[in-house]
Amino acid sequence: MDTLERPATVTQTQRTEIEAQRQATHETRRATVPAMEALLYQPIPVLDHGFVRVIDYMGDDAAVVQAARVSYGAGTKKIREDAGLINYLMRHRHTSPFEMCEIKLHAKMPIFVAREWVRHRVANLNEISARFSILDNEFYLPAPEQLGAQSRSNRQGRGETLTGTESARVLEILREDAERGYAHYEEMLNENIAGETLDPAKSGLARELARMNLSVNFYTQWYWKIDLHNLLHFLGLRTDPRAQYEIRVYADAILEVVKQWVPLTHAAFMDYRMGAYELSAKGLAVVRRLLRGEQVDREGSGMSPGEWRELMETLER
Repeated sequence: MDTLERPATVTQTQRTEIEAQRQATHETRRATVPAMEALLYQPIPVLDHGFVRVIDYMGDDAAVVQAARVSYGAGTKKIREDAGLINYLMRHRHTSPFEMCEIKLHAKMPIFVAREWVRHRVANLNEISARFSILDNEFYLPAPEQLGAQSRSNRQGRGETLTGTESARVLEILREDAERGYAHYEEMLNENIAGETLDPAKSGLARELARMNLSVNFYTQWYWKIDLHNLLHFLGLRTDPRAQYEIRVYADAILEVVKQWVPLTHAAFMDYRMGAYELSAKGLAVVRRLLRGEQVDREGSGMSPGEWRELMETLER
């Protein structure tokens, strides 16, 4: 089953809260986006137990246009004109109008994904605290096709996929270690997730200490609020095929949310960022020489081997 097709893993308490949130309605003078109103609070499944869901949002494509023009209006009457302005802003990297829109997400992800995600220090977040709460007995196990060996050419990437007994053994180790770790976590706490004491004769270890026994494939949760400009930067990096798979699938899910939220901005982003290639001065000089019909080699270009290879791959030469 595809990652984004399975039901999201939420607790019964969260499910009850989501249903209550989905039933509530509020009269507002704010600009709203029908597709986002339909999406509000609903968990979008990611990985085996994770999800992303929209908690709140502010602004839309018209807000970007309005900020760029500093006007009272909510954009122009012609979508084509708004799209043209947004394309111009994206193309020329006029970023401040995109900062006028914000979104707040509730995300549930493995701890190691969260530690990579939090490196983007341009958002506000509040993470569940295992000093106060007992973490769920939920841990991430990669699908077999995601068990890649260490890449020989990239220190932070994966190479060929492990197969057969080697793959099975890795999954066995991951599962056994996680299950044993959580069993010991509960034993040290002397209470389960419901807060029930397991052995009345014993005192449990403080939660802030017991948590250190859990591995980083256990799930954590947070609320994450970010403006549209910085969100697009995050997505540009984390939807890249070279990004780690486990954070890339979250970015892919959020990118689909952006498409529903600000379709004109999404289209400009896909065209001028995701589908574009930025040339250096040396790279531009090479392209101009090629267009004049000149023969150009790397040594004569002044480019490094890596830069030259990337340029030639982009030009399909």
